[in-house]
Amino acid sequence: MARNRVRTSSLVALSAALLMTAGCGGDADSDSPAGKGGSNPKAKPVVVVTTTWEGAFAKAAGAEDVKVIVPQSVHHAPDYDPKPSDLAAVAQADFVLYAPFEPYAAKIKEAAGSKAKLVEVNLDNDPDKVKAEVDRLGGLFGTADAAAQWKAGFDTEYARLNKDVQAAWPGGKSPSAVTQVFTAWSAKLAGVTTVGTYGPEAVTPAQLAELSAKKPALVLDNAHMSTGTVLPDAGAKQVKIVNYPGEDLDLLAVYRNAAAELKKAMGTS
Repeated sequence: MARNRVRTSSLVALSAALLMTAGCGGDADSDSPAGKGGSNPKAKPVVVVTTTWEGAFAKAAGAEDVKVIVPQSVHHAPDYDPKPSDLAAVAQADFVLYAPFEPYAAKIKEAAGSKAKLVEVNLDNDPDKVKAEVDRLGGLFGTADAAAQWKAGFDTEYARLNKDVQAAWPGGKSPSAVTQVFTAWSAKLAGVTTVGTYGPEAVTPAQLAELSAKKPALVLDNAHMSTGTVLPDAGAKQVKIVNYPGEDLDLLAVYRNAAAELKKAMGTS
């Protein structure tokens, strides 16, 4: 009996030692997100994002392992109720990307007990802001070269779309537009003249009168926060602008879609 007890104690000690060794293996890289995705160029960071919008920024910056928490079918991301599987994904992440208007992101990280680096992303499709965020994320992920390559392709495609939409101006003249506060980037893409903005709240009667008096040709509405027809009696064409990329996390597709919708509104396809 004594010999069996000694043998059992030895096996327990050996198992504990093996577990400690396995747990300590690669600590220099695994304890810090920068170690996984930054200092070791061969290591790819595991990135969890709240929506496809952050996911597209992450992909553009060079991340390859990207997990999106909020399904694309959820119209208003801040209303999403995280599932246990979401918390499990966060627990394995190096980085968790979220936007300021998604307050549950910090709770997701805390509930999962994750050591991930929580990164707030400025979700704005203005081209200069996009490139600045892609640069920043590429630095965090250790994927600066991939981010630079994406930006070069973005500049080329954006310039092409900008020229294409401007060629569709009625009579060759820039039309005037009213934009929702989160769709100003699409007015810039089209090169149209912005004469007013509204939102994110519904337009008040006073705003309605003020904006209608400017006689805009276009209303660039936010598809994700639409309150219906914005200027019903102004004769303006309302254009649905989509900010969020699809499940493929292709941010350029957002610009292509906006360009197509704008050309359609201006009378060409």
